[in-house]
Amino acid sequence: MNIANSLRELVTKYGTRYSDRFNIKLPDEVFKWFLLATLFGARISKDLAIRTYKMFEIYNVTTPERILEEGWDSLVAILDSGGYTRYDFKTADKLLELAKNLKERDLNTIHREAENFEDLVTQLKSLAKGIGDTTVGIFLREMVGIWDKAKPYPTPLAKLAARNLGLEDIESFWRENLRDLDYALFESMLAEIGKRCRREKCSDCPVREICKKIEKG
Repeated sequence: MNIANSLRELVTKYGTRYSDRFNIKLPDEVFKWFLLATLFGARISKDLAIRTYKMFEIYNVTTPERILEEGWDSLVAILDSGGYTRYDFKTADKLLELAKNLKERDLNTIHREAENFEDLVTQLKSLAKGIGDTTVGIFLREMVGIWDKAKPYPTPLAKLAARNLGLEDIESFWRENLRDLDYALFESMLAEIGKRCRREKCSDCPVREICKKIEKG
Protein backbone atom coordinates (compact mmCIF):
# COMPACT_ATOMS: atom_id res chain seq x y z
CA MET A 1 0.00 0.00 0.00
CA ASN A 2 1.37 3.43 -0.98
CA ILE A 3 1.38 5.49 2.22
CA ALA A 4 1.63 8.79 0.33
CA ASN A 5 -1.52 8.04 -1.65
CA SER A 6 -3.36 6.94 1.49
CA LEU A 7 -2.43 10.13 3.34
CA ARG A 8 -3.31 12.26 0.33
CA GLU A 9 -6.87 10.93 0.50
CA LEU A 10 -7.05 11.62 4.23
CA VAL A 11 -5.90 15.22 3.81
CA THR A 12 -9.09 15.89 1.86
CA LYS A 13 -11.21 14.46 4.66
CA TYR A 14 -9.39 15.64 7.79
CA GLY A 15 -7.19 18.54 6.74
CA THR A 16 -8.39 21.99 7.79
CA ARG A 17 -7.01 25.47 7.38
CA TYR A 18 -8.67 27.20 10.32
CA SER A 19 -7.68 30.72 9.33
CA ASP A 20 -9.70 30.25 6.14
CA ARG A 21 -12.58 28.70 8.05
CA PHE A 22 -12.87 31.88 10.14
CA ASN A 23 -12.09 34.21 7.24
CA ILE A 24 -8.90 35.42 8.91
CA LYS A 25 -6.80 37.31 6.37
CA LEU A 26 -3.12 36.45 6.73
CA PRO A 27 -0.75 38.12 7.34
CA ASP A 28 -2.90 41.25 7.91
CA GLU A 29 -4.98 39.68 10.69
CA VAL A 30 -2.21 37.56 12.11
CA PHE A 31 -3.11 38.35 15.73
CA LYS A 32 -6.56 36.81 15.25
CA TRP A 33 -4.91 33.62 14.05
CA PHE A 34 -2.50 33.63 17.01
CA LEU A 35 -5.45 34.11 19.36
CA LEU A 36 -7.23 31.12 17.84
CA ALA A 37 -4.03 29.04 17.95
CA THR A 38 -3.65 29.96 21.63
CA LEU A 39 -7.14 28.68 22.36
CA PHE A 40 -6.41 25.48 20.44
CA GLY A 41 -3.16 25.09 22.38
CA ALA A 42 -4.75 23.83 25.61
CA ARG A 43 -5.81 20.20 26.06
CA ILE A 44 -9.41 21.03 25.37
CA SER A 45 -11.79 19.86 22.66
CA LYS A 46 -11.56 21.48 19.24
CA ASP A 47 -15.26 22.35 19.38
CA LEU A 48 -14.89 24.24 22.66
CA ALA A 49 -11.91 26.18 21.35
CA ILE A 50 -13.83 27.11 18.20
CA ARG A 51 -16.93 28.11 20.18
CA THR A 52 -14.82 30.26 22.49
CA TYR A 53 -13.07 32.02 19.61
CA LYS A 54 -16.48 32.82 18.15
CA MET A 55 -17.38 34.51 21.43
CA PHE A 56 -14.26 36.68 21.16
CA GLU A 57 -15.46 37.64 17.68
CA ILE A 58 -18.98 38.38 18.89
CA TYR A 59 -17.64 40.71 21.59
CA ASN A 60 -15.11 42.18 19.14
CA VAL A 61 -12.17 41.25 21.37
CA THR A 62 -9.69 40.19 18.68
CA THR A 63 -6.88 42.74 19.01
CA PRO A 64 -4.29 43.35 21.74
CA GLU A 65 -5.89 46.72 22.46
CA ARG A 66 -9.36 45.26 22.96
CA ILE A 67 -8.06 42.49 25.19
CA LEU A 68 -6.38 45.05 27.43
CA GLU A 69 -9.52 47.21 27.47
CA GLU A 70 -11.66 44.26 28.58
CA GLY A 71 -9.47 43.28 31.51
CA TRP A 72 -9.19 40.02 33.41
CA ASP A 73 -12.76 39.65 34.72
CA SER A 74 -14.31 40.27 31.32
CA LEU A 75 -11.90 37.88 29.60
CA VAL A 76 -12.81 35.13 32.07
CA ALA A 77 -16.49 35.76 31.34
CA ILE A 78 -15.91 35.50 27.58
CA LEU A 79 -13.91 32.29 28.01
CA ASP A 80 -16.63 30.82 30.22
CA SER A 81 -19.33 31.77 27.73
CA GLY A 82 -17.58 29.62 25.15
CA GLY A 83 -17.20 26.68 27.52
CA TYR A 84 -13.49 27.26 28.15
CA THR A 85 -14.01 26.92 31.88
CA ARG A 86 -11.22 24.46 32.68
CA TYR A 87 -8.51 26.95 31.69
CA ASP A 88 -10.36 30.26 32.06
CA PHE A 89 -8.22 31.93 34.77
CA LYS A 90 -4.92 30.73 33.33
CA THR A 91 -5.89 31.72 29.78
CA ALA A 92 -7.07 35.17 30.85
CA ASP A 93 -3.65 35.74 32.42
CA LYS A 94 -1.96 34.48 29.26
CA LEU A 95 -4.01 36.68 26.93
CA LEU A 96 -3.35 39.81 28.97
CA GLU A 97 0.40 39.16 28.97
CA LEU A 98 0.29 38.40 25.26
CA ALA A 99 -1.64 41.58 24.47
CA LYS A 100 0.68 43.69 26.58
CA ASN A 101 3.74 42.33 24.75
CA LEU A 102 2.18 42.85 21.32
CA LYS A 103 0.73 46.30 21.84
CA GLU A 104 3.81 48.13 20.56
CA ARG A 105 5.53 45.40 18.52
CA ASP A 106 3.16 43.24 16.53
CA LEU A 107 3.63 39.70 15.24
CA ASN A 108 4.61 40.73 11.73
CA THR A 109 7.30 42.98 13.18
CA ILE A 110 8.56 40.11 15.34
CA HIS A 111 8.81 37.95 12.22
CA ARG A 112 10.53 40.66 10.21
CA GLU A 113 13.12 41.31 12.93
CA ALA A 114 13.75 37.66 13.86
CA GLU A 115 17.25 36.48 12.93
CA ASN A 116 16.05 33.09 11.68
CA PHE A 117 13.42 30.42 12.22
CA GLU A 118 14.81 29.33 15.58
CA ASP A 119 14.82 32.91 16.85
CA LEU A 120 11.25 33.34 15.61
CA VAL A 121 10.11 30.28 17.59
CA THR A 122 11.89 31.53 20.71
CA GLN A 123 10.30 34.95 20.45
CA LEU A 124 6.81 33.54 19.92
CA LYS A 125 7.15 31.33 23.00
CA SER A 126 8.34 34.28 25.06
CA LEU A 127 5.20 36.33 24.38
CA ALA A 128 3.37 34.88 27.39
CA LYS A 129 3.75 32.22 30.03
CA GLY A 130 2.14 28.99 28.84
CA ILE A 131 2.74 29.48 25.12
CA GLY A 132 4.51 26.28 24.15
CA ASP A 133 5.15 23.87 21.32
CA THR A 134 1.48 23.11 20.63
CA THR A 135 0.37 26.74 20.25
CA VAL A 136 3.43 27.74 18.23
CA GLY A 137 3.15 24.63 16.07
CA ILE A 138 -0.52 25.25 15.27
CA PHE A 139 0.22 28.89 14.52
CA LEU A 140 3.23 28.28 12.29
CA ARG A 141 1.63 25.48 10.28
CA GLU A 142 -0.57 28.09 8.57
CA MET A 143 2.20 30.67 8.25
CA VAL A 144 4.31 28.41 6.02
CA GLY A 145 4.41 30.12 2.64
CA ILE A 146 3.19 33.42 4.14
CA TRP A 147 6.14 34.36 6.35
CA ASP A 148 9.46 33.68 4.67
CA LYS A 149 11.07 32.65 7.99
CA ALA A 150 8.20 30.33 8.93
CA LYS A 151 8.86 26.62 8.63
CA PRO A 152 6.93 23.55 9.75
CA TYR A 153 7.09 23.12 13.53
CA PRO A 154 4.94 20.02 14.03
CA THR A 155 2.79 19.81 17.15
CA PRO A 156 3.19 16.89 19.57
CA LEU A 157 0.02 15.27 18.23
CA ALA A 158 1.24 15.46 14.63
CA LYS A 159 4.59 14.01 15.69
CA LEU A 160 2.85 11.15 17.49
CA ALA A 161 0.85 10.24 14.40
CA ALA A 162 3.91 10.53 12.17
CA ARG A 163 5.93 8.26 14.47
CA ASN A 164 3.21 5.61 14.41
CA LEU A 165 3.09 5.85 10.62
CA GLY A 166 6.84 5.45 10.32
CA LEU A 167 7.46 8.98 8.99
CA GLU A 168 10.90 10.04 10.18
CA ASP A 169 10.51 13.68 9.23
CA ILE A 170 7.12 15.31 8.59
CA GLU A 171 8.46 18.23 6.55
CA SER A 172 10.68 16.02 4.36
CA PHE A 173 7.84 13.58 3.69
CA TRP A 174 5.54 16.43 2.71
CA ARG A 175 8.13 18.02 0.40
CA GLU A 176 9.01 14.73 -1.27
CA ASN A 177 5.51 13.29 -1.65
CA LEU A 178 2.77 15.87 -1.13
CA ARG A 179 4.37 19.19 -2.06
CA ASP A 180 1.38 20.10 -4.22
CA LEU A 181 -0.84 20.09 -1.11
CA ASP A 182 -1.06 22.92 1.40
CA TYR A 183 1.24 22.01 4.29
CA ALA A 184 -1.32 23.27 6.82
CA LEU A 185 -3.85 20.74 5.55
CA PHE A 186 -1.31 17.91 5.73
CA GLU A 187 -0.21 18.61 9.29
CA SER A 188 -3.69 19.31 10.61
CA MET A 189 -4.70 15.90 9.24
CA LEU A 190 -1.81 14.29 11.13
CA ALA A 191 -2.88 16.10 14.30
CA GLU A 192 -6.40 14.69 13.95
CA ILE A 193 -4.94 11.19 13.64
CA GLY A 194 -2.67 11.95 16.60
CA LYS A 195 -5.70 12.54 18.81
CA ARG A 196 -6.74 8.95 18.18
CA CYS A 197 -3.19 7.77 18.88
CA ARG A 198 -3.14 9.62 22.20
CA ARG A 199 -6.44 8.05 23.26
CA GLU A 200 -5.42 4.67 21.76
CA LYS A 201 -8.57 4.64 19.63
CA CYS A 202 -7.03 2.27 17.11
CA SER A 203 -10.17 0.34 16.23
CA ASP A 204 -11.77 3.23 14.32
CA CYS A 205 -8.57 4.93 13.12
CA PRO A 206 -8.53 5.65 9.36
CA VAL A 207 -4.80 4.80 9.11
CA ARG A 208 -5.09 1.52 10.99
CA GLU A 209 -3.99 -0.52 7.97
CA ILE A 210 -0.74 1.42 7.53
CA CYS A 211 0.06 2.07 11.19
CA LYS A 212 3.52 0.76 12.10
CA LYS A 213 2.60 0.63 15.79
CA ILE A 214 -0.22 -1.84 15.10
CA GLU A 215 1.99 -3.87 12.76
CA LYS A 216 4.61 -4.25 15.49
CA GLY A 217 1.95 -5.12 18.08
